[in-house]
Amino acid sequence: MNNQTIHTDSQQPPASLPTTLQSLWNGQELEHKQHLAMPLLTISEDGYPHQAMVSAGEVLAIDKQTLRIALWTGTNTTAHLLRDGKALLTVVVDGVSYALRLQAEALPELPDAAYPRARFQARIQHIREDIAKYAELLTGVTYRLHEPEQVLERWRMTLEELRR
Repeated sequence: MNNQTIHTDSQQPPASLPTTLQSLWNGQELEHKQHLAMPLLTISEDGYPHQAMVSAGEVLAIDKQTLRIALWTGTNTTAHLLRDGKALLTVVVDGVSYALRLQAEALPELPDAAYPRARFQARIQHIREDIAKYAELLTGVTYRLHEPEQVLERWRMTLEELRR
């Protein structure tokens, strides 16, 4: 694999989302993004990685350095982020594998939320892009929704709540 690192520390400007990821997480055209699942890795209390899956209906790019993420309340992933805020979000788009190191903090609860979601604002600390010189990456994790109309409507509501 050939990789490029886009990172941030105290001496460098914040990592900036490539245009491809800005488009993926713009909260629009969910019908075309409904099959994409993205592993979100957090650190469990025993120090091991913990994997959850998020969709394009649960991640919203606020700007080039900030994402908002909606998670179901009461999950291990939510507990891990509340504890230390560290996460790694991965996705394969247009033949490139991306890994985004995030530092997240909880957003206030929305008393009128349509679904019980924990909302987080995540600052992008580091982005790693991997491509293979000898092969073409075709896809990451994909799935088929059982009830696409209902799920897409829930995603729209979730993304609207992430904007608030």
